[in-house]
Amino acid sequence: MAAGPLFTVAYLLEGAGRTDYKSARHPVSSLALGRAGWTQTLNFLVAGLLTLAFAVGLWRAGPPWGALLIGIWAVGLLGAGTFRTDPVGGYPVGTPDQLRRPSRTGSLHDLFSFAGFLALAAACLVFAWSNSPGWALYSIASSVLFAATMALAGTAFGQHQRWVDRGGLIQRLSLTIGWTWQTLLAVSVLPA
Repeated sequence: MAAGPLFTVAYLLEGAGRTDYKSARHPVSSLALGRAGWTQTLNFLVAGLLTLAFAVGLWRAGPPWGALLIGIWAVGLLGAGTFRTDPVGGYPVGTPDQLRRPSRTGSLHDLFSFAGFLALAAACLVFAWSNSPGWALYSIASSVLFAATMALAGTAFGQHQRWVDRGGLIQRLSLTIGWTWQTLLAVSVLPA
């Protein structure tokens, strides 16, 4: 239950403390760049380990496919923490809005992140059928909204003129949807 709230509080505090960082424009992953980047790296790793522990606990509660998907989401977070993103949107200051060629570590960061995002969206659908009709509707809506807002954030980070200045905001909305769903899932499987 703690992974999402801790991750969110950490990136909000980090973003507020960076003078050239624009949270409405820049991705959360960009906080791993620069001198204080270790704090966001640690944030990814802690959230990934907590989520991995949650996946192990879910394995006992079932369904196994759902636990496996949460485990992939956890590995995605761990990979995002292990491999730093490339600069994007002019952050850090002095970097271009988009690199001509992505670095190997930036590509691995994106690959792990993408796999994690897909897994979390799929987990929402798998767990939709494990509870009440209200939970099913909420889980399906979370899956669709999480995937749609992540895709839109990706478009913004690709420097699409219409969305570029709102990419960070859209990504934060998406992360809030995903982490809230995971936190409520954790609450729902707690033993009575």
